[in-house]
Amino acid sequence: MVSWSFTTSRVVVVLLGLLSLFQSVTSIRLGLVRLPSSDLPLFREAPAFRNGEECGSTDADRINVAMTLDANYLRGTMAAVLSMLQHSTCPENLAFYFLSAHDAPELFSSIKSTFPYLNMTIYHFNSNRVRGKISKSIRQALDQPLNYARIYLADTIPENVKRVIYLDSDLVVVDDIAKLWGVDMEGKIVAAPEYCHANFTLYFTKDFWSDPTLAKTFEGRKPCYFNTGVMIMDVEKWRREKYTDKVEEWMAVQKQQKRIYHLGSLPPFLLVLAGNIKAVDHRWNQHGLGGDNLEGKCRSLHPGPISLLHWSGKGKPWLRLDSRRPCIVDHLWAPYDLYRSSRHFFEE
Repeated sequence: MVSWSFTTSRVVVVLLGLLSLFQSVTSIRLGLVRLPSSDLPLFREAPAFRNGEECGSTDADRINVAMTLDANYLRGTMAAVLSMLQHSTCPENLAFYFLSAHDAPELFSSIKSTFPYLNMTIYHFNSNRVRGKISKSIRQALDQPLNYARIYLADTIPENVKRVIYLDSDLVVVDDIAKLWGVDMEGKIVAAPEYCHANFTLYFTKDFWSDPTLAKTFEGRKPCYFNTGVMIMDVEKWRREKYTDKVEEWMAVQKQQKRIYHLGSLPPFLLVLAGNIKAVDHRWNQHGLGGDNLEGKCRSLHPGPISLLHWSGKGKPWLRLDSRRPCIVDHLWAPYDLYRSSRHFFEE
């Protein structure tokens, strides 16, 4: 496993204990790659990460990771991929499935030039399939069709892929992703960290809870909030039991009957699956680092061990770092940032 060195500003001294999660440092010379498109940022080429001797090389050893691919979040995607490769014992066993809403060869070129050895495929997600089903939420970013792609993931990737880890683009993994992949799902459709201390009723409107029929939705279940940005998904079972249809039914209620939630693609997932997922250790989603969905104010780390840092919420670390008004936790994302401005490109 290979890591690369970085310096932290004085403001993150208090977080040095957390940085022990990072692997030992080895100096690597990173080369710049040609800009695939004038509309996309420049990225340094990542080093080649190779399997250790203990790694297998069969299909059974493969770890499937699914993510969306969008120009606005490309910088976050690059950092997320680098973090997984860097901390993986068997990085060559990772297979990436990217869902893109546009036929954008420049995105493929950008990923491939940054990670020349990456095992990846980009699949087209048809935005028209969901566009008419989306209802307005509290933040415009949550209304983008690609934000709903996870609902259609099982129908988009090849049928021979039976299980995947779905990840958002605003996160970094600081542990071996194989540990998350190895979770026993115990027959559940989804495995994810659950947060049962959260006030679950707040994820739905008063109109939902005041409707006698809708209010019975969770009878027989003990529903808890879970974040859909980090999930292990049994996509084979999802297909077989038509879970896309089940989620779409709730989206139709929201769109055509009454407003029952405010947060984009998350609530229909909760309506179908909350209280019926495999709970995973909280270390696998230190979420909310982007602050709330409206103001994006800085938040501190939650107590306990951490394997994945997730900037869910309005504030994204690359934007706050560029504005020179970062939160303390944003400095934990910075070591994985492969971005280089055009100014640095010509200087170097």
